[in-house]
Amino acid sequence: MPKTPKPKVSADEIAAKATRGEDVSAHFTNKFTVGRPVHRVNVDLTLGMLRELDERAARLNVSRQAVIKTLLDAALKNEALSRPGRRKLAG
Repeated sequence: MPKTPKPKVSADEIAAKATRGEDVSAHFTNKFTVGRPVHRVNVDLTLGMLRELDERAARLNVSRQAVIKTLLDAALKNEALSRPGRRKLAG
């Protein structure tokens, strides 16, 4: 037996149902993730640093940018954890 398509429900209709206390969980898949905004920056690096980054990227089979992001994230988290009384960084 062929499936009949479900009628489309607008976001306003879902919100109204939720306001009335009705179950609206059928309208959500829990597969949505919020992406954080990305800001581009330019960083000047020495040739030696670039070589080290490229060597590590080649060894890990990832991009130079991935190596930079991973190392920077680790350094920021390490610093935040080493300071007493400071909150951990979100992420």
